[in-house]
Amino acid sequence: MKKIIILLLSCQILTAQSQQILLDEIVAVVDESVIMRSELDRSVASITKQFQASGNQLPPQDILQKQVLERLIIQDIQVQRANLAGVRVSDAELESALARIGQQNNITLDQMRQTVEQDGFSFAAFREDMRKEMLAERVRYGYANSQVKVSEHEIDLFLADNELDQGEVEVNHILISTPQEAGPDDIQKAKQKADSVYSQLQQGESFAVLAARNSDGQNALEGGRLGWRPINQLPTLFSDQLKIMNIGETTRPIRSPSGFHILQLTDKRDESAKLVQQFNALHLMIETNPVITPKEGMQIANDLHQQIVDGADFAELAEEHSDDHASAPLGGDMGWFEQNAYGDRFGNVVVNLSDGEVSRPFQTEAGWHIVKRLNSRETDVSEEFQRNQASRAIRERKIQEEIESWVRQIRGEAFVDIRL
Repeated sequence: MKKIIILLLSCQILTAQSQQILLDEIVAVVDESVIMRSELDRSVASITKQFQASGNQLPPQDILQKQVLERLIIQDIQVQRANLAGVRVSDAELESALARIGQQNNITLDQMRQTVEQDGFSFAAFREDMRKEMLAERVRYGYANSQVKVSEHEIDLFLADNELDQGEVEVNHILISTPQEAGPDDIQKAKQKADSVYSQLQQGESFAVLAARNSDGQNALEGGRLGWRPINQLPTLFSDQLKIMNIGETTRPIRSPSGFHILQLTDKRDESAKLVQQFNALHLMIETNPVITPKEGMQIANDLHQQIVDGADFAELAEEHSDDHASAPLGGDMGWFEQNAYGDRFGNVVVNLSDGEVSRPFQTEAGWHIVKRLNSRETDVSEEFQRNQASRAIRERKIQEEIESWVRQIRGEAFVDIRL
């Protein structure tokens, strides 16, 4: 009888251990790293909450898991590249980010830990997820900035071919990608899929749902939403189409080296009027996204504003915390710009400041902003100013193209064994 009891207990222990292993198995091998089931489950749960909050229809579970796993694979590859390049996110930076999130939600770090663990997840894993996203973003923009150069000849051609249009468009995007070294069969297969998606859109299917199910773009799980973009900072083959489209229209599939794109124009605004008054300012932005909600962004901005009021250096805070990748490396310096160059809301704040005055945090579609107006001048729009604006537009366009190309390249080069 004792032997039977021992045998039964042994079976129960082995069964429990087997169930525990199954609960956290390897779902993908990515070069020198692995992605675990628990990591995938956390990400799926997070994305599911985002879909529910936005009211969008969830894709089928198998498609959702596939999309989320692909996002984790691409993130993992970037994190490994960051580690090889010596890019780091210190514990102090991570703790500071967590503390700001806690402040935004009026909870302490201990309360945050309890909330995460009550949802069934490890707080240590939650911290590492944040560290990985910060690393991936740093290595992406670090690589792109190191590769992108803007020549005087490019500026000449840009000014010859474009009126310096400050208009912005709000765009949704679906990408059906092709491999880095795509053959005729790969291209034809992608084209057929893109044509099928376009046909479904014409029949009234939701763009957001089709993007989540089919798009290979980085914004697929946000319904393909790119948000507001200056039209001259978009690739030419996109901007040429968007300039002649009406709000609500959708393009036919557009071929590019990365695959086939479908764009939906959801809104646009004309900011092409030229003003003679110009401003020089420092800028700090907290971007709102699936990780940082508008409420959280407001709390972070309020905390940074209080540090500035208490005597902290604006430029140092902008360089460390700002999500404006163009001005942050320069300590937030935006150079000279016209009142409405960055939108009506931004322009209205700047024009109502005095030289040397710092604004309170304010919100736009991009996130939360703090601006310190340095100077202002009354002048005609000079050739130098036009060239600076053209250079910024070209640079932003090339950075996004470089990031897209680089992500495709490192994904193609990586060894990936999916075990889902």
